Amino acid sequence: MEIGLLWLYDGAMNASAQHPSHSVPRGTLSAFGQHLRHWRQHRRLSQLELAQEARISTRHLSYVETGRSVPSREMVLRLVARLDIPLRERNTLLVAAGYAPMYRERPLDDPALFAARQAVTLLLQSHEPYPALAVDRHWNLVASNRMVPLLLAGADTTLLQAPVNVLRLSLHPQGLASAIVNLVQWRGHLFERLRQQIAATVDPQLQDLLDELQAYPLPPAASPTQLEGEHVGVVMPLQLRTAQGVFSFISTTTIFGSPVDVTLQELAVEAFFPADDFTRQALQHLQATLPPS
Repeated sequence: MEIGLLWLYDGAMNASAQHPSHSVPRGTLSAFGQHLRHWRQHRRLSQLELAQEARISTRHLSYVETGRSVPSREMVLRLVARLDIPLRERNTLLVAAGYAPMYRERPLDDPALFAARQAVTLLLQSHEPYPALAVDRHWNLVASNRMVPLLLAGADTTLLQAPVNVLRLSLHPQGLASAIVNLVQWRGHLFERLRQQIAATVDPQLQDLLDELQAYPLPPAASPTQLEGEHVGVVMPLQLRTAQGVFSFISTTTIFGSPVDVTLQELAVEAFFPADDFTRQALQHLQATLPPS
């Protein structure tokens, strides 16, 4: 069952491995002090503010940033915690300071992550007959339950080839864009989520993705429909035209995170819940047409 559920996992993970992303390009800010200054300025903190939060002197922090003082491992960890730097980049700063990476990064098919894969499988499976999927840090599809493919009819097959980027699939003119009733509202929601993610991670690949998505033209018949029920950062309404009729959903995102594992911190689960009786009953009927799992 796990192999059937993780139907696009291999392609997504392989693509991610071939195109790694670093918030700060390697070779551009090689010294720890330069990395630190970059993140401090990105978080819009003065040296005085960061020094106070990290409980060190401003002079010491200045010496660290200029390379006149080498920080201890404990200080590196204290500074990256105060700056709320993602685990992937905390490893980068540790290495730049001359220390071994602290946070594990393994492919999701690593035997050590078997329990995590099982948990994701159970979570997606138990959400049926409603659609749910898991994505990596670049919004590439990692896993989905059996209901998701049923909602992708009409999307161009090129967009369904691994790695499947769910944002591209959602907003591309040859993807699901023309089937989304509240497309303008949904686009705005996805753009805002991407901006927040970029602000947190400074990931250039995410910025490229946002630029690409923003360049997509709206379908000629796109409606400015604004559905009720949106709660910023919590739930988002979505209406999708299907062969069975218009399905109404609310979507929520769960971070399948871990404070010590890069792979798990970057895994997110998107779950869709029916917003009306018609959608609930139609999805139950569609589930009944699927072969036994």
